[in-house]
Amino acid sequence: MAHADHDRQAPAAADLLHLRPDNARGAAIVAAVAGATLAGIALSRSGRWDIWIAGQAVLATALVQWFVILHECGHDTLFRTRRLNAAAGGVAGFMAGIPYHCWVRVHGRHHKWTGWQDLDPTTEALAPRPRTRAERSFLNICWRLWIPVFSVIYRLSNYWHLRRLERLFPRRDDRRAMRRDVLLLLVLYAALVALCGATRLFQVLGLALVLSLAIQDVLILSQHTHMPQNLSGGHVVRAYPAPEQEPFTRSLRLPRWASMGVLHFDAHELHHMYPFVPGYHLARIPYRPANEVGWWTWVTGAKRVPADVLLFENRTQSGLDL
Repeated sequence: MAHADHDRQAPAAADLLHLRPDNARGAAIVAAVAGATLAGIALSRSGRWDIWIAGQAVLATALVQWFVILHECGHDTLFRTRRLNAAAGGVAGFMAGIPYHCWVRVHGRHHKWTGWQDLDPTTEALAPRPRTRAERSFLNICWRLWIPVFSVIYRLSNYWHLRRLERLFPRRDDRRAMRRDVLLLLVLYAALVALCGATRLFQVLGLALVLSLAIQDVLILSQHTHMPQNLSGGHVVRAYPAPEQEPFTRSLRLPRWASMGVLHFDAHELHHMYPFVPGYHLARIPYRPANEVGWWTWVTGAKRVPADVLLFENRTQSGLDL
């Protein structure tokens, strides 16, 4: 959705090099989200339903924030050093349900091939191909009823599918690191279930997890779905440099407080154009991207569109400017 007041003079990357990661700010963010997580768990253990509901809301918000922290750490933009980003990213990956090294490699390739639907590993599955009526109906029902299968499929197909990951990243050190992180999370999750019990764990995490995934459905699907994309068709093509990725990306405009809470994860065009800028500094970039849209406008518009149209077509094909 282009804006009439869109400023076409985007700042040069060299003009934004002062927007660098800050260790103190990164530590404060991790500490705040960890505190919210512990508070949400404590409230969710209450026998009173109203306190339990409050705890689930707090915990759901924290789980979304852990996903955002994972995203920042994967770019080495939460802290100044790779070691600190990897340490925080490993914790965030555990909380977000995504093995850290798998995230780093897949998300890095996503940024490299944004604009080429069949080369970007996160959009490859959306490229044109025959799809059954059952597949389309299932996705349409889940989208209409706010059943968050999309965030689950996104995780399983992109970050847990080891056979696919090893095909995409054949280097021995990558394979070893991905297997290690997948195995580590499986062991930790199994230990958590054994320690807490499945019933108790479901009481504390169940609703919060579903709510957080539903929020992530909206955030993730808003960023690139139903946007114009190219197909390489197996040919050697040129990757779009970061400053040229704006046309293939959409930004939601959340309320200021909500945008700050997710480290401006909603400013996705700016993030693709300047991936070296920490999320908590994106609001300082003096540029309003062309495809920014209010969150309520996008959600209400997208929910009126069947999922198979939203996912498998783009606005030039459907005529719907979301």
